[in-house]
Amino acid sequence: MSGLFSAVWPHLSILPVLLPAFTGMALLLLGDAPSGHGQARLKWARRLSLSSVALGLWIAVSLMGEASTGALQVYRLGEWPAPFGIVLVVDRLSALMLVLTQLVALPVLWYASGGWDTHGRYFHAIFHFQLMGLCGAFVTGDIFNLFVFFEILLIASYVLMVHGQGKGRFQAGVHYVVLNLLASALFLIGVSLLYAVTGTLNLADLALRVTQLSGMEAVMARSAALILLVVFGFKAALLPLSLWLPGTYAAATAPVAALFAIMTKVGVYAILRVHGVIFGDAAGEVARVAEPWLLPLAMGTSVLGALGALASRTLPRLVAWLTVASVGTILAALGLFTPAAWSAAFYYLVHSTLVVAGLFLLVELVAAQRGDVAEALAPASPVAQPVLLGLMLLLAAASVAGLPPLPGFLGKVMLLKAAWSTPMQSWVWTVVLGVGFLSLLALARAGSLLFWNVRPDLPAASSGASPRLVIPTLILCLMGVVMSIFAAPLQRYTDATATQLLDRQGYARAVLGVDPATGEVPVSVRPYRMPEPAAQTNPSREAQP
Repeated sequence: MSGLFSAVWPHLSILPVLLPAFTGMALLLLGDAPSGHGQARLKWARRLSLSSVALGLWIAVSLMGEASTGALQVYRLGEWPAPFGIVLVVDRLSALMLVLTQLVALPVLWYASGGWDTHGRYFHAIFHFQLMGLCGAFVTGDIFNLFVFFEILLIASYVLMVHGQGKGRFQAGVHYVVLNLLASALFLIGVSLLYAVTGTLNLADLALRVTQLSGMEAVMARSAALILLVVFGFKAALLPLSLWLPGTYAAATAPVAALFAIMTKVGVYAILRVHGVIFGDAAGEVARVAEPWLLPLAMGTSVLGALGALASRTLPRLVAWLTVASVGTILAALGLFTPAAWSAAFYYLVHSTLVVAGLFLLVELVAAQRGDVAEALAPASPVAQPVLLGLMLLLAAASVAGLPPLPGFLGKVMLLKAAWSTPMQSWVWTVVLGVGFLSLLALARAGSLLFWNVRPDLPAASSGASPRLVIPTLILCLMGVVMSIFAAPLQRYTDATATQLLDRQGYARAVLGVDPATGEVPVSVRPYRMPEPAAQTNPSREAQP
């Protein structure tokens, strides 16, 4: 066993991608299980699916343990050296996102195995292909493969979006597919422009080469960066590209919407990698190209999300707008372009993803016990489990609003402290505190309607939710409490993550290799220059003797 472990360990960085890919293919070969003796196949599919995600969580935690030492784990496919070959890179940020993905996926899949997976075909296989795209986006070392993994996770999300069918889901799904196809086309245009001026798409190589751009090359690079900001802003639901999200997430089934809570963070991750690192402080003429846009739009996104939550008339739409508000808060922290603000962004990102995923599951449990009123924010009959569901909603609401001692409070305190000495201090403080207050009002209004303003004349719910649905929802809600208990080590980790991201030379040495003679990045990665146009000759003017 130790020999097998030793053989697998060097390849651990690629397993977060290969494991869900092979699991998805195995589930397709296992076949669908609509009825009859196929129920045995369904049980095996659930066991295989859950076991794979549990193993993926162990792999992610192992990678995070290695990354916490400061080591960058670089996996070169085919032993081709970067920037010529494909590389996967696991640093502190990648490892954190892998662990977060699996922490969301495991309880969500457990919840879906309570019956939602039978509402459509091949749910488990598509779920794992989505995980493959998510994990691949977090570990890829070049921007083109970021596009590839984007497309993998989006194709899977198209199928999951309409899982369970229904007119509303198909309408929202069509809009979702069309908008994402347009964003993908823009992604390719931005990548093409970036390659035209740098000659590379490797993230480490790009971070070095953009520092030497000037003149028209710098103009083209800035154009490419702004196009990519539009693409990533759409994926992350940044204003004004966020209006698609509430309707889409509200129309999806509860486990799918809960998994989508991590999908918006891929856009946030891409903005940080491209605009925070490649086009960051040390990028020369193209440094901080997104700075004039990112912070104002992020604060507007947060305010819009809070106002949308207040105006919501259904529970899923309320949580969807809270997703938008949380993304705005994270991007506002990134827009400050300081290590302290980035650390706050990472901490708040973990908290908000877990809380939002838990809320999507929780609101379905509540809606299922409200009779014909269901998910509408209107008086209905008393729910069958008022104490359990009420306490879970109270815990989630307190965390979303940022009340102590829950992690939402610490994340916002870290952000407010990071903004203290910046020119945007008053704006950031006003928006963060105001959005927290509005979010608390929205959730308090929903809670009063759900648990206090009931109609005794209507028949009460006959039974509560199954433990197979309650337990995974409760696990997601309690993860915030666990974050509070381990707040200090997690904050130290996010601080170290922000510092590591700013070490461009260290990242380049790990990915591109080191010249043994000088200890520096080799000459083969020197800045690329576009070839000068050939001199035009006039045939009518011959050299005179």
